[in-house]
Amino acid sequence: MSAFTNTRLIQLIFFGNYFYGLCAVALCLESGLQQKLPLNAPEYYALTFCITVLFYTQAYVKTETPSHNDNQRAQWYNSNRGLISFTQTLFATLSLLLSLLLFRRHYNGFTLPNAMEFVLLLSFPVAALLYYFPGRGRFNLRNVGWLKPFIIGFIWTGAVNVYPALFYYLSHGTHSIFSTTVLLLFLKNFMFISILCIMFDIKDYAMDYNHQLKTFVVKAGLRYTIFYIIVPLTLLALAFMISIATIQQFNPWRIILNALPFLGILLVAYSLQKRKSIFYYLIIIDGLMLVKSAAGILAVVYFGN
Repeated sequence: MSAFTNTRLIQLIFFGNYFYGLCAVALCLESGLQQKLPLNAPEYYALTFCITVLFYTQAYVKTETPSHNDNQRAQWYNSNRGLISFTQTLFATLSLLLSLLLFRRHYNGFTLPNAMEFVLLLSFPVAALLYYFPGRGRFNLRNVGWLKPFIIGFIWTGAVNVYPALFYYLSHGTHSIFSTTVLLLFLKNFMFISILCIMFDIKDYAMDYNHQLKTFVVKAGLRYTIFYIIVPLTLLALAFMISIATIQQFNPWRIILNALPFLGILLVAYSLQKRKSIFYYLIIIDGLMLVKSAAGILAVVYFGN
């Protein structure tokens, strides 16, 4: 396969947001195993993949900057309008079909959500819509620079922690039982993904500065963001995870495996002192979500007792 073809494939996977879809599915599987729930039907994970790709692509189409020479992703979107239009239609159709398949499979045993579950079901998509789609108005959460990473962390954690569990319970005719373990897993994933988002904002420093968007790196500078925000938050999240694991008497190897992604954040954060390409952020930083899910799954499968 030629280097040109490899480049086009890499751009399709990462600019087309298929990698995000893969990460979402992997994190759903991890959270289900950690909550000791049986896996949902395959259609559920296929639907998660399709909706993730569909949503992220539509969001980037709406928010992407003009195709300047130094913006590879904007160039790709500008050069592949026809492909994007086709794939958006395809994934929208697939999402509808998969939803119908899930309804057909589970409608006999499905129960309606109670008030708390209904609020949970609505809170994450409402946050996502307010983040991406109201333009630059006062209701756009994306305009609150310091809040950006935590909103994204909240949305992702809801999608990969709360929704799979809610779907399992409701599709089996019962209501969810939110234990301390579920809450702690939510907080751990929320902290992990929010830290990745702070790191990702480093890539957009120039654009955010020009738009007067006060992200952490714009307000505090690169080195301060790395050593006084990212590193302390990561160490806090790591200590939080180890404390939970110790209290619950996890196998030491399970603790080590779950700690590896947080150590990965520290290594990657240190490397961000030098300028990196957009693919470094998309493959290495976002790839830590895949590392986390793989480590979590292995920890449960091999050292879960």
